[in-house]
Amino acid sequence: MTAFLLILMFILALGPDSAAAQSATITGTEILKLTASGRHEEARTRAIARIATAKDDIDAYVALSWSLIALGRHQESEIQAAKGYSLRKDPRLAQAMGEAAFALGKNEVALKMLEEYLAAHPEGPRAGNSYYLCGELYLRFAKYNHADIALSAAVLHFPNNPAWLTRLGWAREKSRKYLQALSAYEQALALNPNLLDAQEGRKRIQDRMRG
Repeated sequence: MTAFLLILMFILALGPDSAAAQSATITGTEILKLTASGRHEEARTRAIARIATAKDDIDAYVALSWSLIALGRHQESEIQAAKGYSLRKDPRLAQAMGEAAFALGKNEVALKMLEEYLAAHPEGPRAGNSYYLCGELYLRFAKYNHADIALSAAVLHFPNNPAWLTRLGWAREKSRKYLQALSAYEQALALNPNLLDAQEGRKRIQDRMRG
């Protein structure tokens, strides 16, 4: 019998409990790498196993919360992030709570938690998206100058995002900064000439400027 078969038989004899234990030995820091690489379902299952045996592993809660968001499971993400946040007020968990709350329509909570993350990590890995979400929230609150500032910060992080540039144009248009709005719309159309909202925004500004 080969060594490979002996090892395989040994693993099978240990059963599923051993597999779960092996999964749980992966630290939250390692699970975060799975989340960063887009392996969200694997990150989710490994994070759950890790938390079951190491309830104070904050990185595991962060990985779980962010992967649940990526999987579209916002309510679960909000719950898990809140559990981790109750153990330690980590700004990354605040970000997850804010992003989940945004998707669930909890605007005030979303803004508070996203701002907490940005105060701690203005150049963090989720800063660009957090600035964008803050911009959208300010638009919901009709705070157009605030929206301009937040969306301007977002496009500094992701300058080639035509959808965000279009939203920036809208915020500037609503705050009556027409030349700046036109610039944002034109930047969006340079990246995507078929973007209808940007086309219509540019036309509105041009019509206004013609008198």
